Amino acid sequence: MSTLVIVESPTKARTIRNFLPSTYRVEASMGHVRDLPSSAEEIPEAVKGEKWAQLGVNVEADFEPLYVIPKDKKKIVKELKDALKDATELILATDEDREGESISWHLLQILKPKVPIKRMVFHEITREAIRDALTHCRDIDNRVVQAQETRRILDRLVGYTLSPLLWKKIAWGLSAGRVQSVAVRLLVRRERERRAFRQGSYWDLKALLEKGKISFDAKLVTVGKVKVANGSDFDENTGQIIAGRRVLLLNEEQARALLSRIQNKPWTVTNLEERPVTRKPSPPFTTSTLQQEANRKLRLGARETMRIAQSLYERGFITYMRTDSVHLSEQAIAAARSCVQELYGSEYLSPQPRKYTTKSKGAQEAHEAIRPAGSTFRTPQQTGLDGIDFRLYDLIWKRTVASQMADSRQTHVTVLTQVEDAGFRSSGKRIDFPGFLRAYVEGSDDPNAALEDQEVILPALKVGDKPNCKDLEAVGHETQPPARYTEASLVKMLESEGVGRPSTYASIIGTIVDRGYAKLIANALIPTFTAFAVTTLLETHFPDLVDTGFTSRMEQTLDEIATGEAKWLPYLQKFYTGETGLATQVKEQESQIDAKVARTVVLENITAKVCIGKFGAYLESESEEGLVKASIPQDLTPADLDPEQVEFLLKQKTEGPEKLGLHPETGEPIYVLIGSYGPYVQLGEVSETNKKPKRASLPKGTDKDSVTLDMAVSLLTLPRLLGTHPETGAKVQANLGMYGPYVVHDQGKVGKDYRSIKPPDDVLTIELDRALEMLAQPKAVRGSSKTATPLKELGAHPESGEPLNVYDGRYGPYVKHGDINASLSKDESVENFTLQRALELLATKEAAGGGKSSSKSKKSTKTAAKSETATEKTAAKKTTAKKTTTGAKKTTTKKAATATTAKKTTKSS
Repeated sequence: MSTLVIVESPTKARTIRNFLPSTYRVEASMGHVRDLPSSAEEIPEAVKGEKWAQLGVNVEADFEPLYVIPKDKKKIVKELKDALKDATELILATDEDREGESISWHLLQILKPKVPIKRMVFHEITREAIRDALTHCRDIDNRVVQAQETRRILDRLVGYTLSPLLWKKIAWGLSAGRVQSVAVRLLVRRERERRAFRQGSYWDLKALLEKGKISFDAKLVTVGKVKVANGSDFDENTGQIIAGRRVLLLNEEQARALLSRIQNKPWTVTNLEERPVTRKPSPPFTTSTLQQEANRKLRLGARETMRIAQSLYERGFITYMRTDSVHLSEQAIAAARSCVQELYGSEYLSPQPRKYTTKSKGAQEAHEAIRPAGSTFRTPQQTGLDGIDFRLYDLIWKRTVASQMADSRQTHVTVLTQVEDAGFRSSGKRIDFPGFLRAYVEGSDDPNAALEDQEVILPALKVGDKPNCKDLEAVGHETQPPARYTEASLVKMLESEGVGRPSTYASIIGTIVDRGYAKLIANALIPTFTAFAVTTLLETHFPDLVDTGFTSRMEQTLDEIATGEAKWLPYLQKFYTGETGLATQVKEQESQIDAKVARTVVLENITAKVCIGKFGAYLESESEEGLVKASIPQDLTPADLDPEQVEFLLKQKTEGPEKLGLHPETGEPIYVLIGSYGPYVQLGEVSETNKKPKRASLPKGTDKDSVTLDMAVSLLTLPRLLGTHPETGAKVQANLGMYGPYVVHDQGKVGKDYRSIKPPDDVLTIELDRALEMLAQPKAVRGSSKTATPLKELGAHPESGEPLNVYDGRYGPYVKHGDINASLSKDESVENFTLQRALELLATKEAAGGGKSSSKSKKSTKTAAKSETATEKTAAKKTTAKKTTTGAKKTTTKKAATATTAKKTTKSS
């Protein structure tokens, strides 16, 4: 007797094996084993001639999806089929959300088991939870599967129908998506608000008062009983006081005159108010609130947060991390209250257990909030975790424990003081009992430090008291434009509008950045000119698809399909093929969309046109010489493009670049220019005999206006030869590269050894001795793993015992075990990389047939590593691009037959 248990990941499989008897065999499907075709190559030969084949959905036959097994999953499917041959029972133990239910259903369609089948679900991976789940197995929920399949088809229809239109009208390779395009529009709307913003300025007075040797601040609020204007009184579109608002706007002269008038006059307390305030703890984390708080506190992106949370879940540290629910089980409440009692004492325990309910109707991704796993909660120090794993677990632990703690009791104090006809206000806050704040303060890392920061202590005052004025100053203010979205605030907005599902937010934001619709700079999501063009086209011709209300209603319908309240087929027919359906709209609108207009971004106060071209955004303007075009630097955002910058870029094209002076040795002119990648200096002019004059980029953070002739001459000496290495005789140089300044030990065919130059060292002044010191420090030699020094030692492989290390390779950091190399993804840092994550990457590579000599496996691993959303958005592009070459890549009859069979099995749902 043997039972085959299938889960999604190797880590999850390894953890569950520890909790099951030896008669259970646990294997991983490595995520989805079947999906809609992602390229023309995957379309079965039997249906390649069909006009719907590119969609992967037969819209003429009740929207029947065409499912295929990707190349990198064929080996895994074979292994699962072989494992099933020896089994007397099959348990499908994929995640308990819609995605997990869908994976189980697809496994059932592919494996076609002839043994008894069970569906096992659990929301934490502990011995108790797994054993309990074994006794409460159920059947696959076909309604949930149907809802997920409808969602998948809907996303495919939107992406594959709109994306080709964007290629034709704006630029090749662009993508549209049901939720992605709405999120991009939110970013663009905020950036438009920033462009429309007009700054206002105002002045007030700030005093430092003292009573009983305790100092406190006071701010001017009235003059002659008229309210003094502050930032909230300004109209963002005009920079002026909002019409009809009766306030006193002080300028600098008036503020300083008032200061002089009241400088040495007596101050009197005219009113004092104390107001008790009670604060309750926040509910435990859901997917979206975890992403928001991890972004605020730990500076983690949504994708990175979910990757770490996934790892913690699969190793048994936390419960399932894709959930809309704030509910805690009785077991979890008891565990949290036990932690409070033991660590903080009974006075910090809430009088009654706190039970949280989820307001969202569609909250059904899982049945409990994200919390520490188990019937007792391990403190962060007891887990053995380190680095970012520790910090995220610590965050989840604190939030969960705090949810069962007593309310925080505070007193807010407001004091009004008068000097002559000027009224001042002082605000204080006293924490009478910290309650849950002792364990957790939202938005702060250290609860104890946060408590101190939150308190603003005022001296004991009463009406009639006359505090001393120790200092009085006039302060100028300028209103600020609306803040750009961060990942946290965008997730919050999407959730509040009911757009998408929290489990998809990480991949949505990742796709927006990966596709060039936004840049993530200093934690802010800044939309690009391309995002402006795409959003304008969709707003003009397909307004519903970027409307948050319309998209929210789509989500509600999908939820209703999952509960049986709505039928999937009529909904898809109306959405896609109806009179106002998407396919009909695209046909009607395509001829009405002028490509030239679509590629043009209209910005207020900019006379030149901003156009989207093959190589990015550029300016276009008419002049006496004709049409002038100038590239816009890639780091210049739409909100920051002003008339002065436009004038400079166009002038650079028409009149030539700005000349700094002549080179002291060659006599050639030196120019400062701005190109696609920012400002740089150039020696000489471009001519027939000098097609590529010497150029040097400015160091990061250096403004073009601050460049002097001497600095330009120094930059043009790069790369600087510092001397020869005493051991090898090879040259040592200093230079500026894409990632900043560096020194390099160039040994020709043997290889190059690099070190970054960090302040206070300077690329223009560093000497050979200092460079040799830096080169003597251990670092991996790029492209030579045999002699490389590890970037990080992770520990021993649990099966082979061999050391696992992270190395620096030609294409970035990677982890190596035997003949298998697995690259770290772009958003993974070496510093936070763990042994557990290394094992996951290696298992994925090995499952895909990965060895370092196999080029096919490299391709498969890359494909496997792509997120579901990213694949969705790029698939239409690949399908069309490869469409004309299908004749050169024939699929065997056997493969076509297999894929066709896979397609037919969908009707069983």
